[in-house]
Amino acid sequence: MKPLKALFLNSSLKKSDEISNTEGFIHDVQKHYDQLGVASEIIRLADYQIAFGIAEDLGGNDEWPQILKKVKEADILIIGTPIWLGEKSSLATLAIERLYGSSSMTNEKGQAVFYNKVGGVVVTGNEDGAKHSAASVLYGLSHIGYLIPPNVDAYWVGEAGPGESYIKAGRDNEFTKTAIERLAYNTYHLAGALRQNPIPAEGNTLDR
Repeated sequence: MKPLKALFLNSSLKKSDEISNTEGFIHDVQKHYDQLGVASEIIRLADYQIAFGIAEDLGGNDEWPQILKKVKEADILIIGTPIWLGEKSSLATLAIERLYGSSSMTNEKGQAVFYNKVGGVVVTGNEDGAKHSAASVLYGLSHIGYLIPPNVDAYWVGEAGPGESYIKAGRDNEFTKTAIERLAYNTYHLAGALRQNPIPAEGNTLDR
């Protein structure tokens, strides 16, 4: 069996020349994937020109199509988001909207193109909003066809108000370390199971 592929969409508002706590969190998930033989890649969404809209390709300078190509090639999609004002980032919302714009595409069986793929979410921030942000992302992924395993909402939230973030203050948190491990292993196991036994097309093709 070919190695499973995982793609992380980091929806930090920072470009790659800035340190991202969300990306630091993602790297800690990647350590488990490396041990499991899962090939993984991170895309920093802020580095791309992504147009607003609900479509596969909005033309002009829209760079979403090159991201979408990698999404379709991946067995596992993890959206990483910081928390701003108790919500996932605007780039996380934009990514889900653009994914939704491709939900009418089909695989070779006539199912939504995101069927037989696995989704998850990682969240970093301060004060609150982690569970709310995770619920929003996971619902969006499930609605367009991704399968969501148990315990794939790994997060770290710091103290209220200004303070140190995940890279400096969160990596030793036992709850978060356990959540990261569960996320990695549960997405890996379910993606492998779907590779061997995909969801039958009966009753869930888009031409009904």
